[in-house]
Amino acid sequence: MNLINTAIRTPALVPSLLALGVMFAIPTSSHAAGFVEDAKVTLGLRNYYFNRNYLNGTDPVIRGERQGQAEGWTQSFILDARSGFTEGTVGFGLDVLGLYSLKLDGNRGAANTQLMPIHGDGQAADQFGRTAVAAKAKISKTELKVGEWFAVLPILRADDGRSLPQTFQGAQLTSNEIDGLTLYGGQFWKNSQRNDASREDMSFGGVAGDDFNFGGGEYKFNGNNTMVGVWHARLEDVYQQTYAQLTHSQSVGDWVLGANLGYVTGKEEGAAKAGNLDNKVYQGSFSAKTGNNTFTVAYQRLSGDTRFMRIDGASGGTLVNDGFTNSYDNPEERSWQLRHDYNFAGMGIPGLTLMNRYVSGDNARLGGRDDAEEWGRESELAYTLQEGSLKNLSIRWRNSDVRRDGTAQDIQENRLIINYPLSIL
Repeated sequence: MNLINTAIRTPALVPSLLALGVMFAIPTSSHAAGFVEDAKVTLGLRNYYFNRNYLNGTDPVIRGERQGQAEGWTQSFILDARSGFTEGTVGFGLDVLGLYSLKLDGNRGAANTQLMPIHGDGQAADQFGRTAVAAKAKISKTELKVGEWFAVLPILRADDGRSLPQTFQGAQLTSNEIDGLTLYGGQFWKNSQRNDASREDMSFGGVAGDDFNFGGGEYKFNGNNTMVGVWHARLEDVYQQTYAQLTHSQSVGDWVLGANLGYVTGKEEGAAKAGNLDNKVYQGSFSAKTGNNTFTVAYQRLSGDTRFMRIDGASGGTLVNDGFTNSYDNPEERSWQLRHDYNFAGMGIPGLTLMNRYVSGDNARLGGRDDAEEWGRESELAYTLQEGSLKNLSIRWRNSDVRRDGTAQDIQENRLIINYPLSIL
């Protein structure tokens, strides 16, 4: 069965609402009181406009035609319903995520927007969606979750950068039995990317592996100002990866200083379906906040013959130089970043923020070269309404430029994203 076509014919909010009805059909007895009383339901309305121009003749060729521009506009509905837990020694609960997106504009030029699925004829789908349901159980401070959801872990980050978020299907155990220490373990076996209604095998670079197994722990101390984390993951028969992280925040007079240090190492695993792999990442990000200004500098260094390893479609947010349009994660690449954030609350306009950053990379294996350079500039102007009937409605304008050596793509991009979280329960 073609799951994409099925999703296009049947809006995903329909099964989501049915699952939501089942969730709240549980009798409101004292035993199930927490299930309903602690439940939260929101409907996110997301309007997303995307426009990317390809420069210097680097535009892709799609079905024999040069694209020149990628453009699309969608309206999405994201139903997020999370129950509490039933009372008793073992508490049970249910989470439902209903995802549905409607194309407002975009034809062949939408192929590289990743807002919608693309049909075989190169046209973007008119609509798509899916429903993700996860059951959960809790004993003391340990929770088991089984099903499909928007999973965000340092070793595996679902991407939420387009119309609908990416989701993974699997099982995860999270334990907080020891103060300050959080332990994680689990397995994911299916991947629904952000512009796809189907559920595919976990893969890296288009090479499908078996299950994605992971384990990790994070320990916070020093008044939660310091955190040490260690993670290990294996995409069976493709790659294995280990990530160590240290974060720290420290007040110094009127300043708050922050540091985020990380080390990643990865190689092939099992049958090595993607061949011999070799990747290491050394990185550090340092911030200084005073008043309404935050200044950040970051450095990221890759070594080895392989780019940064992550599940296909997943976010590169683990990397300190990951941005809206680029992650600077090519083999042997070195990159540094300068960033400034400003909160206009200091000028009497609460809810208005501005971010500007510049990232430069060199020594990369990119665009057919072994010593390629690239740079990117990104800005985001965002405003969130603080009061009134549309309180919490946010508007974000993202403007980006990327230039690269060789045959890699040069792009200029604008995105306008309007989000309104409607609280139902």
